[in-house]
Amino acid sequence: MEEPKIRILLCEDDPNFGAVLKDYLTMNGYEVTLATDGDKGVDIFRTEQFGLCVLDVMMPKKDGFTAAAEIKRMNPDIPVIFLTAKTQQQDKIEGFKIGADDYITKPFNSEELLYRIAAVLKRGRLKQNNQQKEFEVGKYHFNYKNRILTHDGVQEKLSPKEAELLRMLCMKVNDILYREEALKQIWGRDDYFTARSMDVFITKLRKYLKDDPNLEIVNIHGNGFRLNVEEATAQ
Repeated sequence: MEEPKIRILLCEDDPNFGAVLKDYLTMNGYEVTLATDGDKGVDIFRTEQFGLCVLDVMMPKKDGFTAAAEIKRMNPDIPVIFLTAKTQQQDKIEGFKIGADDYITKPFNSEELLYRIAAVLKRGRLKQNNQQKEFEVGKYHFNYKNRILTHDGVQEKLSPKEAELLRMLCMKVNDILYREEALKQIWGRDDYFTARSMDVFITKLRKYLKDDPNLEIVNIHGNGFRLNVEEATAQ
C-alpha cells in the first residue's frame, strides 16, 4: 500500500517564488498548500492537518515568527522551517526560541531545502520510535511521551525540545551528554545559534528541577552537560 504524502504548509508572500517552490516540492512527492501571508497560513493550519510548515519570516499581516508561535500553540510537535533573507544572529536565535527545527537563509538551493525537509522529518520519526517513555529522576516522574514532569502532584508540561533534551540527560544520568550529540539530534546541526538555543533550554530545565536539592544539571566545560542525581539523605 502506498504511504500517504506528507502535507506541507508553505507560507511565502512572493507569489512567483512561492509558486515555483510549491511546484518543486510537489514534484518531489509532497502535498503542498501555499499561503501568501501569515494570517492566511495560521487560518489554514487551524482547519487542516499538516506534517511540516515552511514559513517565510518577512510576510505581510503576520510575520513568520508570529505565525509560527500561533501554530506551535495549536500543535507544539509540528516541525517548522524558516525561510528568510535575514542573517542577523538575534533573528536566528529568536526563530529557534519559538521552536524552529531549521533556518534557511535566502537565496538557497532548492535541493538543499529538500534535504533539510527530509532530515527534519527523519528526526521526528526517530523521536516517535524512541523506546523508553518514562523516567524516575530524584523526586520527579518524567513522562517523555506526554512531555509531563511531575513532582508532589504538580505537573509541568514541557515543550518538545525541552522534553527531548531532558530525555537525553536522563538516559545519561551522572554521565556527560555531549553538546554536539544533543545539538545534532535535537536541532539537526551544531553551530553558534543552536548552541545558544540549547543553553536557553538547559536554563529552563534547571528551573523545572529546582525543587529537588539532589538534582543538578552541571556544565562540563568544553564538552556538554551532566545531570547529577545524588542519593537522598535519610532524615
